[in-house]
Amino acid sequence: SGAIAVVEGLGDHGCEYMTGGMVVVLGQTGRNFAAGMSGGVAYVLNEDGGFEKRCNLSMVALEAVPAEAAASETGEVESHGRVHFNHLDKADEHALREQIEKHLRYTNSPRARQILDNWTKYLPSFIKVMPTEYRRALQEIAAAQKTKQLEAA
Repeated sequence: SGAIAVVEGLGDHGCEYMTGGMVVVLGQTGRNFAAGMSGGVAYVLNEDGGFEKRCNLSMVALEAVPAEAAASETGEVESHGRVHFNHLDKADEHALREQIEKHLRYTNSPRARQILDNWTKYLPSFIKVMPTEYRRALQEIAAAQKTKQLEAA
């Protein structure tokens, strides 16, 4: 955990015990996705509408990936080393698209090309998988930083 991965599908137990980083799934997943996932974020293309039934929801919440053209930050994700990515402050759409574009550039994937060429059609089908405790921890860190900034002013 802590890396970025873009895959075009995976079997059972995807992102099991994930603790950080980002995973983008451009195809089908098997059952028990996100079991024990305590950190990081996954974006899953849910074309068949059945992902929720294949996802282990005991530690994660499923969210839509909104179009965020005017986000407060760029959404850019580091391309090397350990990923330090605050999944609350970045534009999900931007970060997701950036990783799919890199996947296309490095692999010449027809699947990535199809998704990017039809972005407005595919974007609403992506689901963000976010660990609930990870979200809480990020929110607490952000609140503490804001308090510290206000005290310093």
